[in-house]
Amino acid sequence: MKKADGEILALAKRVVLQEAESVTRLASFIDEGFLEVLHLIFKSKGRLIVTGIGKSAIIGTKIVATMNSTGTPAIFMHAADAIHGDLGIIQKDDIVLCISKSGNTPEIKVLIPLIARMGNKIIGMVSTIDSFLGNHADYLIRATVDKESDPNNLAPTSSTTTQLVMGDALAVCLLQMRGFSQEQFAMYHPGGSLGKRLYLRVADVMDMNVRPFVGLNENIQNTILNISQNRLGATVVLDSKGELKGIITDGDVRRMVEKGLQLNTLVAKDIMSPKPKQIDINDMAVNAFDIMHRNKITSVVVMQDNKYVGLVHIHDILREGIV
Repeated sequence: MKKADGEILALAKRVVLQEAESVTRLASFIDEGFLEVLHLIFKSKGRLIVTGIGKSAIIGTKIVATMNSTGTPAIFMHAADAIHGDLGIIQKDDIVLCISKSGNTPEIKVLIPLIARMGNKIIGMVSTIDSFLGNHADYLIRATVDKESDPNNLAPTSSTTTQLVMGDALAVCLLQMRGFSQEQFAMYHPGGSLGKRLYLRVADVMDMNVRPFVGLNENIQNTILNISQNRLGATVVLDSKGELKGIITDGDVRRMVEKGLQLNTLVAKDIMSPKPKQIDINDMAVNAFDIMHRNKITSVVVMQDNKYVGLVHIHDILREGIV
């Protein structure tokens, strides 16, 4: 490794350690004032309006996204746009969270008095407490950093990281206070893999029109045809009363052939695997995948009211992007 490369790697490590140290220090700023902010937002009948400029604005958009996805209605309003018409976003019961490292940018100095005149409560998330924002906000969240992690102490790095973490702390605490459930999370995330893991059930992913099965005494030739025709790599074995007795997979068929058994002397019950893995049709699809993964199988028998209704295949789940 060249000396220059070693110096770059050392710098990267210093950045990580310095930002980690800045984040660790935030714990000392979680106090009664932070709790007051939480209760203010929690009890609000309006929305949380998050504003900022520059890199703080980018962090603000992420905080808004996290708030919205965890049950706290939020809207981002760019500080520069606010003083050129977007101030109308703010409604009567809204609370404004203003994010700034210095707390002294020109846009903030113009914006804060206007919001105060409208009567909305202002929360300042700021590094420099003795600043315009620090002195004029109704509530303060301290996100102080000693220096940025770049060698020139100029690029917003440690400061934006601490803002991001404080925003996460707010969102997670509000989530807990609201009793935000997995079901609510899934409702707000229907298009993502996380949401699908929480709301897609076996009934949603399996092919309800395919219900492969044979009787206990079905001959092997028809059993193999049944497996092939239904394209699930398996068929279920039922008794004369329709009760589940076992399953035959294409693997069972291969093992039968490898043993050199006489096909014309065998029936389904001779090669089936008893007590197949089962799942209820209303159970979560991700649970079916977990059963397959743990047992190294590709299909699970689906039951409804203790009756066989079909098979769910691993491809049904992978197709939905759940895992």
